[in-house]
Amino acid sequence: MPRSQGTALLVALVAGTAALVAYATAVLFYGSAPKGVSTASAARSPVAPAHSSGVWIGTWAGAPAVGVADTDVDTHANAYASTDSDTPAGHDLTRRTIRNVVHTSIGGDAARITLSNLFGTRPLLIDEATVNTRPVTFRGAPSVTIPAGGQFVSDPVVVPVAADADLVVTLRAPTAPGPVTIHPNTHQTSYVEDEHGTWRSTLWRYLTAVDVRNDTAAGAIAVIGDSLSAGSGSTLDANGRWPDVLSDRLHGRYGVANEGIAGNRILLDGQGIGASHGQRASARFDRDVLSVAGVKTVVIALGINDVQLFPQQGDPQRIADALADLTERAHARGLHVVGATLTPYEGSRNWTPAQDAVRTQVNALIRAGGIFDDVVDFDKAVRDPHRPSRLLPEFDSGDHLHLNDHGYLQLGQRVDLRTLYRERAMSDQL
Repeated sequence: MPRSQGTALLVALVAGTAALVAYATAVLFYGSAPKGVSTASAARSPVAPAHSSGVWIGTWAGAPAVGVADTDVDTHANAYASTDSDTPAGHDLTRRTIRNVVHTSIGGDAARITLSNLFGTRPLLIDEATVNTRPVTFRGAPSVTIPAGGQFVSDPVVVPVAADADLVVTLRAPTAPGPVTIHPNTHQTSYVEDEHGTWRSTLWRYLTAVDVRNDTAAGAIAVIGDSLSAGSGSTLDANGRWPDVLSDRLHGRYGVANEGIAGNRILLDGQGIGASHGQRASARFDRDVLSVAGVKTVVIALGINDVQLFPQQGDPQRIADALADLTERAHARGLHVVGATLTPYEGSRNWTPAQDAVRTQVNALIRAGGIFDDVVDFDKAVRDPHRPSRLLPEFDSGDHLHLNDHGYLQLGQRVDLRTLYRERAMSDQL
């Protein structure tokens, strides 16, 4: 799998021609009528704008996970081993230029971005935004103010987007008061720039989705999961998360939107220091999954944190019922649902025989059918056959809960592509 291109920062720093591109975008997509907005209560439309071919499909996503006070961003990052390693701890990062580096799944001939102020308590001004140096507009304007708790979808920007490649989305928030809406533990190097220099970062700030206009892909696959989907334990900038592996196998036929949040649960929000674990999946499902542009299939890989994080859930039926409820909500939108079994974690600090029994009972309920349309058996893919309560050592990242790159490769390869589509014949085209 390709590593992050070393030229990403250099590309991000190249100057663009704002007026020319903004004008071309408006003429090509709208004539004289600019595109509308999206708020926290409005889903992003997968429908292509007028005067265009193709449809909008999600190529990348990073679910908003937590709001962090403006001077605590780096302290927070350090606490979760997601260090902004070259940034002085405690510095205010809200009033600087942010270069979010993301990795695409499919390409297109135009892009649009979604910005979030979900955890903000005051309006957020973004006075400049670019995608690979091409200026982005918002209802025809070069800047946008996003209300507290809201989100905003940009106008389309005419920019070639390559599949399976790094994309740089640059944002400037000149007067932004915190909290900052972030996604920590990205396993991707981004950058923050101020008058003193450029600093590395492993947080995505404000950016939660990138859609591309594509006239050949069949749609998007939305993955909702926890740290095992977010890639905890994988190599920095290697794009070794299992949804990345799945995307490579799809060869551009479908976009993959990875909505995994480290520590995420189905039944409980993150609490205390664990607040970075995000809103519970049952609460964020509509925003983070059902609104993915062009979504056709949902992959649900959740439940292990309900089992192992405190307060631990001791009733396997409650977890199974919550998973079934997510499936029903996806079915109401006409979506196909694939669900994953829970992987073992003996040796991890929260492991107990009693909780492992809960995990195995949840898996039995999943395998029995009736919860998902199809099942991918992640447990079987990475467990030690001689001791099924633990990971096979060659797949263990070292903490006995998360996987290494080889382990995530097993998960990504375990997904049967034929299970991803309601029309099974579609898989013959891959």
